[in-house]
Amino acid sequence: MLRSSRALRGFLAAVAPASASSSAVASPPIFTSGNEMSAIAAVSSAACKVPLPMYGVAGKYASALYITAVRKNALEPVEAELQQVCGAAETIPVFADFLKDPSVSKTVRVKAIVEIFKNTKFNDVTKNFLAVLAENGRLSRLQQITSAYTELLLAHRGEVLVVVTAALELTKQELEDIKNAMKGYLKSGQTLKIEQKVDRSIIGGIVVDIQDKHIDLSIDTKIKQMEKLLAELV
Repeated sequence: MLRSSRALRGFLAAVAPASASSSAVASPPIFTSGNEMSAIAAVSSAACKVPLPMYGVAGKYASALYITAVRKNALEPVEAELQQVCGAAETIPVFADFLKDPSVSKTVRVKAIVEIFKNTKFNDVTKNFLAVLAENGRLSRLQQITSAYTELLLAHRGEVLVVVTAALELTKQELEDIKNAMKGYLKSGQTLKIEQKVDRSIIGGIVVDIQDKHIDLSIDTKIKQMEKLLAELV
């Protein structure tokens, strides 16, 4: 039923190999399935270390994935593939429902994930990790795990993410000016990575998020502050 969705078939076509003959036999699982802790056991015994301490379920899974991806030299491919899967969940309702539905049995979850991704171009690390999430009932945490994994890669590359939200798309010069203004937040050896978002509801101005700091210079917020001030004066 899951694979009967036209939108999902489109997603599969985009990630499928050029021909069936190009697909290889799946390699042995990289993660051990079964008990949930087996999926994150690599963290405590790994020779490499995560560049950033991570907490909670999502953090533990992301850390285990990071260490495995380092060993397999697949950090960037895994990041891109997880983001692609999350993007598919945002645009394909039936796929999103499947990931979130707790009533789907473990057997069905695992079988569906294996069938969906077995003939794709995805790295074996990604395929096996998705299968582990299915087995452990953690597919609903995929977006959180992906975000945590991306944080680890940013730290690994020495990058600090700056999310700039504006009512209209900013010019290259405007983004460069913001980048220069944010350099004071960097430590030695770090670089800025700017991500731009468009949100017409803020009317004008910008909202900047960097690490744990939220800088709201939007016109919408200024209007709300003015309305609050006027209400207090009445």
